[in-house]
Amino acid sequence: MRIEEFNALPGDEAEAALRACVAIDSWTHVLAVARPYGEPADLFATARAQAATWTPAEIEGALADHPRIGERPTGSGTAADHSRREQGGLDPADADLADRLRMGNLAYEEKFGRIYLARAKGRTGAELLALLEERLVNDPATELAVTKEQLAEIALLRLTDLLATESVSA
Repeated sequence: MRIEEFNALPGDEAEAALRACVAIDSWTHVLAVARPYGEPADLFATARAQAATWTPAEIEGALADHPRIGERPTGSGTAADHSRREQGGLDPADADLADRLRMGNLAYEEKFGRIYLARAKGRTGAELLALLEERLVNDPATELAVTKEQLAEIALLRLTDLLATESVSA
């Protein structure tokens, strides 16, 4: 949709569209009520600024909408569709990679108490595994900051998809 179409949506529809980008109510609400935006770059600036305010509890809550890296989402809807496309760089036939991701996901969850989240779009399975292994050495505070950064990248990429605007970089 074009920015003009986004601006014209009723508030609840705008928030629902934004929720498919990231399930953080404060983010969807602020972006919806700040309309109208003159151009997509204005929306993206607001989105970036609002993402910087996410709390640990908001980040943890938003992770519920994301499958583990290497697992396909089982749900339906826009968020699940995004996840399917974003993890398209993983080869489901690569049993060794799938096993290593599964073991890495378990180690990550045991250490940090949440799923491993990384921007998968544009990355191969091997890259995602290498990032997972690198991040396993982080302390909890550092890893929470990295998770927040990755969640924001995902949200901005999904916002780009929502607007179907190639002139705005996330």
